[in-house]
Amino acid sequence: MRIHPFLFLLFNCFLLFPSFAQPAGENLAMSEAKFIPLEKTIYYKIGDTKTIPIRISQYGPGNTVFCFNMHDNEYTAVKAARSVLELQGGTLLRIENGAQRLIKFKLKGVGYAFDPNRIFSREGISQSLKENGPVNPAAVDAVEQFGQRLLQLIPDSIQCIIALHNNTEGDYSVKSYLPGGNRSTDAREVSSVPSQDADDIVFTTDQTLFEQMAAAGFNAILQHNEKVKQDGSLSVYCGNIKRSYVNIETEHGKLSQYREMLEKLLEVLSATNKKSPPVNGADSL
Repeated sequence: MRIHPFLFLLFNCFLLFPSFAQPAGENLAMSEAKFIPLEKTIYYKIGDTKTIPIRISQYGPGNTVFCFNMHDNEYTAVKAARSVLELQGGTLLRIENGAQRLIKFKLKGVGYAFDPNRIFSREGISQSLKENGPVNPAAVDAVEQFGQRLLQLIPDSIQCIIALHNNTEGDYSVKSYLPGGNRSTDAREVSSVPSQDADDIVFTTDQTLFEQMAAAGFNAILQHNEKVKQDGSLSVYCGNIKRSYVNIETEHGKLSQYREMLEKLLEVLSATNKKSPPVNGADSL
């Protein structure tokens, strides 16, 4: 059988350039991801029947970066973090809660609800329960134990905890911490950048990280660790024990902005020797 010269040439082109046979986007995706996460789910029971899945995703061999997502309705932060961790490695800790912000449970038939970022002190737990329904000592105890379990999953060797959050336009921004803002007394220093969206912020307990992220051109807030309201949040807990903490926060949907901020933070952490060493003394996968 005689093969037409054009078909022969075309066939050889496919052999020499196999990428012609598949979309370029697929090649790019395959070349970008360096780490596939090893995942583990811990099921924590709170109250009568409520079970909360806690998902740990480890990218690469060591937990040099530790990200924590507490609100299950803040998807953009998680998606951006995953895309960065696939390239740089690290660990992602997530509370899975049916895409809801508040966690609801029953104790002896009574319903309760709380914000999982208000559970790192009894004072904060009581206030959060009160804001969302009934409160009593037994419910506070149950939530406190859940908070303590979460803290156990953060290795002591991690020098900086990275919290992943999103917000809604206007509800929470760098303006909240400027003079006259409703959180102004919580901030020791504020760097507001006019060219940046006020809702996209870096919030930290660490002076050096504040200065570096502000110098990089992002809205930055340094928590006043002595005067901040004791609301049970993770940032306040870290401030109280003098642990480095950073919250990267953008509006919902701003994926590229979130990724840019997180990548810059990891660069700063590495340059300032705050990149955490491998995990020791904590639950591992």
